[in-house]
Amino acid sequence: MTTASVTVRVDEATKQAAASIAEDFGFDLSSVTGAFYRQIAREQRIPLNLAYPKPNRESLEAIREIGEMLASGVTGYDSLDDIFKSMVPFVR
Repeated sequence: MTTASVTVRVDEATKQAAASIAEDFGFDLSSVTGAFYRQIAREQRIPLNLAYPKPNRESLEAIREIGEMLASGVTGYDSLDDIFKSMVPFVR
């Protein structure tokens, strides 16, 4: 079997983050890239999850609290103190 060279352009931070994860599993980026290509060929699809991540429980709670604040008429603030005063009814 002959091998072909592939060039992948990605920013350095992304490359380093991906390399770190690959190394945690005992792989290098070249091996992971090859495995990804083989998976594409085997499955006849691009195996990517393009869904938006679902917020965790803490984020959902924060979103709910902001909704309550907005529903109660909170629209804007003139100072940081005003922000904190408006939050008092929502603090448990």
